[in-house]
Amino acid sequence: MRLLCLTLSLALAPLAPLAPTSAADIARRVQDRDTGRDSRAELRMKLFDRRGRVRDRALTLLTLRGADKESLPTDASAKVGDRLLIRFTYPNDIRGTGFLVWEHPKGDDERFLYLPSLGRVRRIAGTEAQESFVGSDFSYEDIGGREFDDYTYALVDENASWPSPDGSGRPAWRLESTRKDASVQYPRVVSLVLKDSYVVVQAEMFNRRNEREKAYSVGELRQVQGIWTVVQSAMTNAIEKTRTELQVAKIEYNTGLKEDAFTRRELEGSSR
Repeated sequence: MRLLCLTLSLALAPLAPLAPTSAADIARRVQDRDTGRDSRAELRMKLFDRRGRVRDRALTLLTLRGADKESLPTDASAKVGDRLLIRFTYPNDIRGTGFLVWEHPKGDDERFLYLPSLGRVRRIAGTEAQESFVGSDFSYEDIGGREFDDYTYALVDENASWPSPDGSGRPAWRLESTRKDASVQYPRVVSLVLKDSYVVVQAEMFNRRNEREKAYSVGELRQVQGIWTVVQSAMTNAIEKTRTELQVAKIEYNTGLKEDAFTRRELEGSSR
């Protein structure tokens, strides 16, 4: 399930307005909700440590939904899926760092991290997916997406409500996602999903001791080019007493991005 559905969540068109039939159906619709054919975004990231000290970062984000098979070499058909590329542009100590995700609908997603200081690309293994993303409170899978089939789903509350920042209450489902592999760092996630848009606006991540360790919350949600977009969000860690905030400064959908913008060559070129 994609959490950061501003596009850090990666079907090309809105789903038909049919009532979901199960918790898994809701989870699938969260993953498949309309986020445009592609997008370009500029974001600011703020990292707060346990003493309240702040570090600022700037990054760009590119996404592409379900690559066109006809645009790929014949031997690359297995790699057709959503794409995501992040590039850090500020400050200097992280500038050029890049993160690339290739989604494989019929296999495990591939995640690659480029570190300019090492001058090479490192593959992020599946066992590392829940580790911190470049020192933030978000994990690699928070950013790049979770494997749908790695979880089972249960509906906790069919009549929940999200007290949105504008003071109104919006109907929602409370959904529990349980990892089939209970040995991972965060085997359970409880999410609040808006009924009118299938956007996740809150999520709680529980560790192996069943402690509520991390919490995701949306501070601002609005429509951009007709697409519901999370423009302000935060992830907190109750045990580490840290917080990471994300703010979208600019975003455009359906800009005409192609598959060749999401290659390992482009990832390594992010420092140039």
